[in-house]
Amino acid sequence: MKAIIVGLGNPTEEYIGTRHNVGRDFLIALAKKEGIDTWKKDMKLRALTASGDFLGGKAQLVLPEMYMNLSGGSLKPLIDSKKKLETLVVIHDELDLPLGKVKLSYGSGHGGHKGIESIQKALKSKDFLRIRVGISPSTASGKLRKPDSEKIVDFVIGAFRKPEEEILKKVRKVVAAALEAFMEGGRAQATMEINSR
Repeated sequence: MKAIIVGLGNPTEEYIGTRHNVGRDFLIALAKKEGIDTWKKDMKLRALTASGDFLGGKAQLVLPEMYMNLSGGSLKPLIDSKKKLETLVVIHDELDLPLGKVKLSYGSGHGGHKGIESIQKALKSKDFLRIRVGISPSTASGKLRKPDSEKIVDFVIGAFRKPEEEILKKVRKVVAAALEAFMEGGRAQATMEINSR
């Protein structure tokens, strides 16, 4: 199986290191660690792509070069069958999870995430694996403290603070473990391994 792995984010430089770009930034970092650092502009997909050996399997990596809420446009020409849909993994930020938490989902709604909403509309399906990376603050007891609705946009396009970046290093390892498990045993194995942590 050749996996199609997508990192969601906004393409321009000012968004690097922001909460909304965690999917894109993680995929670039993990690819570099695996020796993949050459990305090609694919005009048909309107995305940057790279292919090769990745975390124990073969993968096509995709970074949409459109803004988050248009992400589906990059995937529509690529995912043209149910078989390809089964190989799709999308990494994205998740307001409904605290920073430090990673959860895998399949077949669920977009939960207000504009990038996921765009992909689901473009593919006319919810049936793909999502690696949801928590970005919200939490209390000492672990209770989620999502920002107020009027502050959400500023929060998600804001940069991670230094202490948060330290947490992200550990989170990136969890995301790598999820992708490795997916490559080895598919969606069920990846979901069981990560969601039971």
